[in-house]
Amino acid sequence: MTLDHLLAPGTVRRAHELSTLGGDVGAAAAELVASLSAEPWGQVSVSVYETGRLVSLAPWLTGHAARVEFLLAAQRPDGGWGAPGGYALVPTLSAVEALAAERGRGTSHAPLAVGGSVRRGLAALRRWADAPSGAGESRDGRHGGPYVPYDLRELPDMPAVELIVPDLVARLNDHLAALGEGEPLALPRGMDGAKLTLVRTRLASGAAIPQKMLHALEVAADAATGAPGVVPTLLQEGGDAAVGASPAACAAWLGGSGADSPVRRYLNRAVDHYGGPVPCATPVTAFERGWTLSWLRRAGVPVSVPEELVAGLDAAIGPGGVAAGPGLPPDADTTSVGLYTLALLRVPREPDALWAYETETHFCTWQGEEGASPTVNAHVLDAFGEYLRLAGAGAENARYTAATGKLSAWLRDRQLPEGSWRDRWHVSPYYATACCALALGEYGGAESAPAVRAAVRWLLDTQREDGSWGHWAGTAEETAYALQTLLLTASAPSAAPSVEEEERRVRAVRHGHRRLLAMVTGGGEPLEGPALWHDKDLYYPAAIVRAAVLGALHLARRHGR
Repeated sequence: MTLDHLLAPGTVRRAHELSTLGGDVGAAAAELVASLSAEPWGQVSVSVYETGRLVSLAPWLTGHAARVEFLLAAQRPDGGWGAPGGYALVPTLSAVEALAAERGRGTSHAPLAVGGSVRRGLAALRRWADAPSGAGESRDGRHGGPYVPYDLRELPDMPAVELIVPDLVARLNDHLAALGEGEPLALPRGMDGAKLTLVRTRLASGAAIPQKMLHALEVAADAATGAPGVVPTLLQEGGDAAVGASPAACAAWLGGSGADSPVRRYLNRAVDHYGGPVPCATPVTAFERGWTLSWLRRAGVPVSVPEELVAGLDAAIGPGGVAAGPGLPPDADTTSVGLYTLALLRVPREPDALWAYETETHFCTWQGEEGASPTVNAHVLDAFGEYLRLAGAGAENARYTAATGKLSAWLRDRQLPEGSWRDRWHVSPYYATACCALALGEYGGAESAPAVRAAVRWLLDTQREDGSWGHWAGTAEETAYALQTLLLTASAPSAAPSVEEEERRVRAVRHGHRRLLAMVTGGGEPLEGPALWHDKDLYYPAAIVRAAVLGALHLARRHGR
């Protein structure tokens, strides 16, 4: 029994009836690629956390009423905001503090709604703080029931969480004291404000802070306003300037006046582009283009990429790499994906910019990173492996050859016993597993075959009854990652699956393909797009996810002909 046999046209006829996409994935991909030029600021979801910071810090900014309405509408029935479990803490603190500030101004057009929202949000925060250690929400992420404890050890690894939470708790306690409303909130067990105090003291002295901290400059309170150690980054177009690619950081640097400046113009463009609420980072041009094009090209989707997109991606990668957004430090993730994409587009360049991120054991996301990321190292392996495929593994490239071996071994060591990987930049193990298994399957050599097979077995074991895959619930995004992994590793010479494994794989692909078709529109856009990507708050990169979906559909249909 073969994959081509089980996915023959007759076996998926019903699946085709579930979607208007038909067989023209290429047309949908062409539309997606065109949108990358039409919307250079990026296609990412807005953030409760970031929007709350603008409500609190910049009530003078255009679109204020729309941001307040967004926060009110986004509140969950249980009083919180955001995703399940510990992911709810940061957006809930931000929304409650912002609405408490709005209530304190006495200028809101909906005072009863704002006051009620604050009370429900405070009740949720207190309920979480009192939860017994070890309690947790159910695997499918339903809200209600037991809550993740208000404990540092239980919080997800989100950027700047150790700065953001102490800042928000202190601000919210100031509101509670002014209004005489109950006991102050405590910090999560195991967390203190020492690092936040250090950042504020350093800024107040006029000294510079590490560039990565500019993305969360809003935590610095008054010390952020006009801080001489902070130099906004000019955008390439329009004469605007951003601080840490973050609307909230920009608002904090501007302070209460909102005087006209390149930073104020950046803020105006951001709120106009997204209709009032804002994402955590914008623009994210190089990041979005690299990931979108690489998912399409890796899957072999037949799409033409305009020369200006290729040239822009090439020009963005400097000697030290490329940053995900203006004012952020260059990072190995955006740099490696950009280099890999250029190689897939047959515009290869030597990936020597990545040596700046090499450590003794692995590659860091940026210098001074606390922790390590398997997906970043998988992307570096992609970049090195594809470069060696095109340039050859001669003596002049011996360093790259050695690095691919080191990266492969490091990734294999980070695989969990059940066969998956977890990562600090995404909620879902299906994303991390796709990145790692695909890189190892293609560039990791025969030594990586057992790891790839273990990943495949984990995917087969965790497919949901309806055919989807997902961490909290079945999603089109995670189903696409699983399908791409199953299909692309099936052709890897080192995979060598048994007959039984191959039969399980093809049945899973057939079932997953049918389910994915039912979860997307005629243009390959997911009907529901939960935020699963890590920033200060979770976000949803629509173009990137759509590219992964289109790649999965193309692969399934190509094998089905």
